[in-house]
Amino acid sequence: MIAGRYLRARRKEAFISVIASLTMVGVAIGVATLIVVMSVMNGFRGELLDKILGLNGHFTAHPIESQFTDYQETVSKIEAVDGVSYAVTFVEGQVLASGRGASSGVVVRGMDEDNLKKLNLLYNSAEQGGFDQWDDSRGVAIGYRLAQQLGVGLGDEVQIINPDGSMTPFGSTPQIRSYTVNVVYNVGMVEFDSLYMYMPLEPAQDYFKMVDEVLKPGQGPLDPLASDEEIDAAYERIGRVSAMEIFIDDPDNIAVMRDRIAAVDGLRPLILTDWRQRNETFFSALQVERVVMFTILSMIILVAAFNIISSLIMLVKDKGADIAVLRTMGATRGSIMRIFCITGTAIGFIGTITGFLLGLVIASNAENIRLFISNTFGVTLFPPDVFFLSSLPSRVDYTEVTVIVVMALSLSFLATLYPAWRAAQYDPVEALRYE
Repeated sequence: MIAGRYLRARRKEAFISVIASLTMVGVAIGVATLIVVMSVMNGFRGELLDKILGLNGHFTAHPIESQFTDYQETVSKIEAVDGVSYAVTFVEGQVLASGRGASSGVVVRGMDEDNLKKLNLLYNSAEQGGFDQWDDSRGVAIGYRLAQQLGVGLGDEVQIINPDGSMTPFGSTPQIRSYTVNVVYNVGMVEFDSLYMYMPLEPAQDYFKMVDEVLKPGQGPLDPLASDEEIDAAYERIGRVSAMEIFIDDPDNIAVMRDRIAAVDGLRPLILTDWRQRNETFFSALQVERVVMFTILSMIILVAAFNIISSLIMLVKDKGADIAVLRTMGATRGSIMRIFCITGTAIGFIGTITGFLLGLVIASNAENIRLFISNTFGVTLFPPDVFFLSSLPSRVDYTEVTVIVVMALSLSFLATLYPAWRAAQYDPVEALRYE
């Protein structure tokens, strides 16, 4: 009751009440800021992880010895491993793509429709066109940002140039071919939307010279006078792929799954590179940034806790006579300490709960708030070219939120101990001497 009366404003105590209110606001801002920033950073990490692992597998497998021609058999063996979701194979190469007066270096991936359907993120991201009848299309799929860079759209021609072309008596000549844009996709990640170009598997194998023509088993020597039809009938085409992406059920279960895949009977030797090795620097930097941001922003709450100390010290000075009267009426030192501990903790509690609710509201509507500010003031917040993503993601981790709330309440309580102890040490005689 007494602590509650000390929190309520009176005209002669207006200054102290204002200080307490500002302290409460400081705690609320600190808690809300910490919740929002950590939620946005969690969202960035989660979205980047989903996007990266939605198109690139948890393992990338490259052949060690011979050329990768038995890829269909290898996929069947790996997909039978417990814990493996699916595996996709592809042909990959770097080329120079040219459109209407603009050029850009791109990575071309050749994949058939069955493998594309396994990549739901890509298959369902077509903004123009579609991947239906993909194997027979003989065209390409490009990201919408790459389409903007090259100045092309659906149905336009894109010219790709591979420096590793045909050998002539005068040296190597670049291989130049044109393909029709059949799909413009948008996966929402700048790296993929501006860098990757997809084409059907067989055209990609032909373009990158990853097809061998060998005599069919049992086929004898050909007649030197054989016709083209007879020659085509005697030979068979054996295509190769560059690598294979393996997707597993639990992305964090890398070590166990590596051993399971390596233990498959009859599996050809493969070099397995997991997603942590490929993105070690990137995700390590994100983790360090999260820790640093949490530490720095926690200082806001710490400053607010010091404000609780200063406001309580002022309150103790102002209530010196009240403390003396209470002591003469029989109040113990413990009772005095409890009064001021409750007063300071109430300031921290109200500020923490207010910040908790405010932080959850802002974190849950981070993208809408970003769009509102961008549209209202005409500025670009979190430009995609810098932050990789085209939207501002936010994921609230309630474990982290609990830690933030508990930390704020603990600091608020600890901040009350010294002023409460000082109040309990007041000598009633000295306090009332000049009253």
